[in-house]
Amino acid sequence: MKSLTRVLILIGATLMLSAYFLPLWHILLDAPQYPEGLELKIWLSGLSGNINQINGLNHYIGMKFIVADDFKEFKILPYVFGLLTLIGFAAAVAKSRKLLWAWFIGLCLFAIVGFSDFYKWEYDYGHNLNPHAAIKIEGMTYQPPLFGYKQLLNFTAGSLPDTGGILVGLGGVLAAAALFYKPRLSQNKSK
Repeated sequence: MKSLTRVLILIGATLMLSAYFLPLWHILLDAPQYPEGLELKIWLSGLSGNINQINGLNHYIGMKFIVADDFKEFKILPYVFGLLTLIGFAAAVAKSRKLLWAWFIGLCLFAIVGFSDFYKWEYDYGHNLNPHAAIKIEGMTYQPPLFGYKQLLNFTAGSLPDTGGILVGLGGVLAAAALFYKPRLSQNKSK
């Protein structure tokens, strides 16, 4: 394993550590009555932001309250992600292509399962509404977008990666670069 590959792996694994200190994702709700917006930040092990205000508004349309303790994912994610990060560091230290492949495949599976679970969570909260809610609009669902922006009544809902998510994504790109980048060999033109 070349030195550049090991450096890419070490930088990528180090960027992964940001997930423990920075929010991974945020959902922003913007409306005329909330010019500063309402924000929900998703961390590796919990939630922060304007949760009480969002729950208060969601109650009127029949959505369940958002409570971090309801998500078993927050209890296991720090350990799973820690294991993946350790595999990345081990790949660099051991100069192991097999561990690099294991790390890359693990990160891909983590992303697929994570985004699928996030979509399922959003779908459940946006579709399984209390039929006795104060505000009911026939056929209306309130699922925020998985990625990007969407109009929900008078709210614009945005769902985007936060600082930690961007750094983790960059770490994943570096893992892919370490695995797939093949430097060109300079051709010696001397005779």
